[in-house]
Amino acid sequence: MSAAPEPGGTADWYRHFGTVDAPGNSACYAEWSLGIADDPELIRRIERWPHNKRQPLLMLAAARFLGARISPYPEFRRFLDAHWDELARTVLSRSTQTNEAGRCAALLPSLARIAAAEGRPLALIEVGASAGLSLYPDRYGYEYVAGAAGPVTRLAPAGAVTGSHPVLHCATAGPVPLPDRPPQVAWRAGIDLNPLDISDPDDVAWLEALIWPEQDFRRERLRQAIAVAQAGPPLLAPGDLNEELVALAGQAPPDAALVVFHSAVMAYLDADSRERFRETVALLAADRGCHWISNEGHTVIVQADGSSVVPEMDDARLRGRFLLLEDGVPVAIAGPHGQSLEWIAAR
Repeated sequence: MSAAPEPGGTADWYRHFGTVDAPGNSACYAEWSLGIADDPELIRRIERWPHNKRQPLLMLAAARFLGARISPYPEFRRFLDAHWDELARTVLSRSTQTNEAGRCAALLPSLARIAAAEGRPLALIEVGASAGLSLYPDRYGYEYVAGAAGPVTRLAPAGAVTGSHPVLHCATAGPVPLPDRPPQVAWRAGIDLNPLDISDPDDVAWLEALIWPEQDFRRERLRQAIAVAQAGPPLLAPGDLNEELVALAGQAPPDAALVVFHSAVMAYLDADSRERFRETVALLAADRGCHWISNEGHTVIVQADGSSVVPEMDDARLRGRFLLLEDGVPVAIAGPHGQSLEWIAAR
């Protein structure tokens, strides 16, 4: 998602979300966000929350979690009045832990290149893993379509039965290095401040609430990905990524190629924490030959220090998309949910 306005502009933040981020993705969220932006009394209520809890997506997902249905803004406003105390508790206790398995479609070419170059299976660590659904790139199916109606490349997990896994669709542009098959993954683990438990109905309901109202295809994909993960749950370490990464990397099998990756996570860190993370990954690269894949957009949470997540790319070029980097080198621009992949690097 694109950047929010400067601190203090909560109404502008919601207006930006309703005019830039939501259109084309959710007409409901566009209408609700614009309604909130023009509702001074509601803005005053939202501004009683900590700044990082005022995010439009967090507030709207909390309302959906509590039962708000697609409706005109006046009806939604009445719902907020009736459930405000519970909504505030939900916002303050939850975070935007969207666990979009579709992002694996953007990550797969990079993961496959690493596996091919190393000539061995992968050991994956995702920082900001939520419920860990992005840790299964080898167990999902893929359908890559080149251009508007170009050739289609289909990949399926080894030995999988049709219908037993989600199929991730991705429109491609440029010389995307598509593999012949998903890479082999020998070990998978994640870090999150508050990992979500796919066996907990409330956590699963929260994951569903984070999906935008009209996007039923993403909701079905989430359910299929959860079923895959439930068959072999990942190792999820609770804690700060800068505190837990080295120790978790030490548990990875030494005969696998270690890859640390993340999507839509760095916006939640200030510039100092991001720099510390870069230093930690550099140490792992030197000590263990670790690879690093970053899939991030410009910050959706305004940072007090004004830092940008991806200074390598102009926000006008990203236009709400993510920049994909391999070991710090930009290689592609990806749709935020993995729905598109524009390769900008030579093969």
